[in-house]
Amino acid sequence: MRRPQEARTWGDGDLVAIGCQTNHGAMATNDTPRDPHPYVGMWVTADGYIRQELLPNGRYDEARGNRQSAYTGRYTVTGNHIDYVDDLGFTATGDIRDGILFHEHLVLYREGDERARQ
Repeated sequence: MRRPQEARTWGDGDLVAIGCQTNHGAMATNDTPRDPHPYVGMWVTADGYIRQELLPNGRYDEARGNRQSAYTGRYTVTGNHIDYVDDLGFTATGDIRDGILFHEHLVLYREGDERARQ
């Protein structure tokens, strides 16, 4: 049985397919590879204890301390707002302001951001 394809939108309204296999060899000539969303990448708390990676396929993987993949799930971006749905079903939100991710009660910085050291 084939699972239906889910669709997500980035803030610019373009659809991004999630949860389906892609046949890269079947790309039409008018299709162009899309750069990852600007928020994709590793976000960390100032102490480095929480590390949340936003993956280009609309999934996230969050590590806490030595516990890898403590939380995993999917996310969608609308403008500067992020909605998370954990694989266990709970939801959370986040907002990017001034290049900082405010995720529920957490403050996360891009990995390597000097502001995290202040």
